[in-house]
Amino acid sequence: MIENPSTVNLSGKVAAITGGSRGIGRGIAEAMLSAGARVAINGRNQAKGDAAIGEMAAGDNAIFVAGDVKQRADVDQFIDTTIRTFGRVDILVNNAGGSSDFAPVAQMTDQAWQEAGDWILNSAFWATRRALADMLNRQWGRIINISSVEGRQANKATVAHYITFKHALNGFTKAVAFEYGDSGITSNAISPGGVETDLMTQTGPAAAESMGISYEDFKQGYADDAVIKRLNTVEEVGAMALLLASELGGGITGANMAIDGGTAL
Repeated sequence: MIENPSTVNLSGKVAAITGGSRGIGRGIAEAMLSAGARVAINGRNQAKGDAAIGEMAAGDNAIFVAGDVKQRADVDQFIDTTIRTFGRVDILVNNAGGSSDFAPVAQMTDQAWQEAGDWILNSAFWATRRALADMLNRQWGRIINISSVEGRQANKATVAHYITFKHALNGFTKAVAFEYGDSGITSNAISPGGVETDLMTQTGPAAAESMGISYEDFKQGYADDAVIKRLNTVEEVGAMALLLASELGGGITGANMAIDGGTAL
């Protein structure tokens, strides 16, 4: 019998989600918990992580592991702790990623460039490399990289580092799909449009200022670019992650799923 996509069952599966204490990562964690998975989330702030675990009220089915994904040792520890706690990792969501110190390329610093590379691309490489060893033991796995509409286009100034490494993340997604497709492991990207998360409220004002516009105009620009004329929601991204994590999603790999309201048509 074909699985009903409205009732995805992830019972027995374990998901590791970077940047999972808030925003899109938190939404995906809650969606996977509701589908029966056990979940490990990562973040830099222990207090916020503890609060998230308490709010999700998942008991022993969810843990928080503090760490900075820009540090390889922290990423390795996150995957290792997930396996040590739950015995396995079946689903990896590379959600953490961002950039700072926004500037045109001629003024962009090495530090800003390198930070974005570690935050977006290298963190996904480190986590995927660590998780693959465990997934290969069972010949089953789901790798989901949270990219961005900016990884499908290049129409904003002062964010070249973010645009570049999100494009690179999409290439990495395809490379992993090609190498491990015959091992029962899929690799896909989700490219959300504008979603007002905690990260956007923290970094968006600086990005807007570097573009010479207000934060409200910055947000409205995403809505204006979309054919649905609104921002996307965390729940919309979470629903796609559930599909890709499910048995029904096993035929999808190497794909970049746009949840951007038609922005990148």
